[in-house]
Amino acid sequence: MPSALPDGEPVPTDGSLPPHALDSAGARPLGFYLHVPYCATRCGYCDFNTYTATELGGSSRDRYAEQAVEEIRLARRVLGEDPRKVETVFVGGGTPTLLPAADLGRMLAAIRDEFGLAGNAEVTTEANPESVDADYLGELREAGFNRISFGMQSARPHVLRVLDRTHTPGRPEECVAEARKAGFSHVNLDLIYGTPGETDDDWRASLDAALGAGPDHVSAYALIVEEGTQLARRIRRGEVPMTDDDVHADRYLIAEERLTAAGMEWYEVSNWAVVGDTAARCRHNELYWTGADWWGAGPGAHSHVGGVRWWNVKHPAAYAQALAEGRSPGAGRELLTAEDRRVERILLELRLSQGCPLSLLAPQGAKAAEQARDEGLLEPGPYQEGRAVLTLRGRLLADAVVRELVD
Repeated sequence: MPSALPDGEPVPTDGSLPPHALDSAGARPLGFYLHVPYCATRCGYCDFNTYTATELGGSSRDRYAEQAVEEIRLARRVLGEDPRKVETVFVGGGTPTLLPAADLGRMLAAIRDEFGLAGNAEVTTEANPESVDADYLGELREAGFNRISFGMQSARPHVLRVLDRTHTPGRPEECVAEARKAGFSHVNLDLIYGTPGETDDDWRASLDAALGAGPDHVSAYALIVEEGTQLARRIRRGEVPMTDDDVHADRYLIAEERLTAAGMEWYEVSNWAVVGDTAARCRHNELYWTGADWWGAGPGAHSHVGGVRWWNVKHPAAYAQALAEGRSPGAGRELLTAEDRRVERILLELRLSQGCPLSLLAPQGAKAAEQARDEGLLEPGPYQEGRAVLTLRGRLLADAVVRELVD
């Protein structure tokens, strides 16, 4: 089942923000995340806030677009005279493409009507390869989507079975071609490594299949086995083996080698884009990693505006009820202190290829950064210029390096 929401103070009924939240807003980009919480089946490794038909508790996905539009209108009221146009929109899930393309288009149109879209706005949706066809992709492109991310995960049938993925091997690659034909400028394939039973050769085959399809962006994530998932229960029962950290490190090195040889470069620890094409990067995710502003609409969606973070109620039925009663669907929020924001900048920016300024570090963190440089975990050149940038070895140990630098 989905993981629990964090604790926090109550969100005002009207969703209003403290006055300081919009101070200097014009200097920060604004994005929208739209969460579509529906899946045809639940993958064994997933603890995202998603629901199959039997878990909806009386709510219906038929009216979901209408509910999301209501929250977009709420966002307009809360943000008031904020003049910013939206620079990125990302529709995630779940499986957004279980909804009709027209519904995704309605949600995007509401953002355009209420806020306006920047001239070069990036508009992305995630998609399950089996839930789209050429006509559907054409409808999305016509509605204004210009970037799409397909969940490929693996090219090997036995790996997909362990993950409970339902698509046919080869279908993600076909989707890339169909998306290009439909006019999508940017296409991403998501991959997962470290699945129980996966070999190095399986992983190489998945990377080669993904690259052969011609995306301009690839995301590669280590499998994290979350408590409460079906996969965690299978591992606990001894049905499948747990993959260890050394295997994850080996698979990451294979990914770096294959993707770099194919003309891609890392710009975030788990993300690679075509060399020299900054437009191929996911600008929406860069909003998260650089502490910009975004409004998250949908059950369980998280938002951040001017140092205020909040999150919505999780269940689609509770979300629909709040909006029907004219209330914010916010379940809780936190007001970030200057120290909170400093630490978060280190946590997130260190994962980026440009790294984080050494000036953000407290004295103990600065001492740890010097040691990390000496140990080959931080690049010496950028360090001399005042930035902490991970080496390849540093990327393998990114979590440990971050912990040392924020102390």
